[in-house]
Amino acid sequence: MRDLDRRALDIAGEVIAHVTPADLDRPTPCAAWNLGELLRHLISENRAFADAAGTRARWPVEDTDLTRAYHDSAAAVTEAFAAPDLYDRQIEVGEFGAFPGRIAVGMHFIDFLLHGWDVAASIGVPYRPDPELAGSALAMAARWPDTPKTRGLGAPFGDRVPVPGDAPDFDRLLGLLGRSPSWVTPC
Repeated sequence: MRDLDRRALDIAGEVIAHVTPADLDRPTPCAAWNLGELLRHLISENRAFADAAGTRARWPVEDTDLTRAYHDSAAAVTEAFAAPDLYDRQIEVGEFGAFPGRIAVGMHFIDFLLHGWDVAASIGVPYRPDPELAGSALAMAARWPDTPKTRGLGAPFGDRVPVPGDAPDFDRLLGLLGRSPSWVTPC
């Protein structure tokens, strides 16, 4: 699970490296957030998971270099998730409650795999995770409960979007988590 998460962070980071300051107001598939807000969410999630897993770092109040802040936060959460006893502990995942470490890492993995695509779609760069990442994320996300807390307004993912059953795993994951694989930035 740690390797999957690290790989998802890496491919999201590769896409984020393409973001320019002029892109920050662009819309994203996360209707409530523009690209700058989405990047700040990713950074704060990395920091929150790192803190919850035991890394108590001093974070800057406001970091204007979002690419650097993303990479710093990704390194911190990767280090925190490497703790040998992580899977034996309960990790507090925001408003969702406490979960075994392995589950918390899985939640983080899926969140970053999906949001990496959100960033890529917003700026129009290719994003196709390898089949192992896509298949693993789809298998895990398919087991998540379908409740108001996990779907709809204010939830981390939106209502399911129909996607053909024979679509690639990543497209099926996008649909399962409320994204249309054909989403493009509105003109």
